[in-house]
Amino acid sequence: MRVECERCRAGLAQGDLAFICSYECTFCPSCTMTLGQRCPNCGGELVRRPRRADG
Repeated sequence: MRVECERCRAGLAQGDLAFICSYECTFCPSCTMTLGQRCPNCGGELVRRPRRADG
């Protein structure tokens, strides 16, 4: 998982709310809203990044 927003470079820890496209481009919630929930790289939908199980 990427550890920073691709637009504003805000840090994103594993448990933080973040949004990704199908290519795993990663954005913080603020940038996601500014972008209209569309990836500026591929035009795909930005959806909530899934959480990984601890372990």
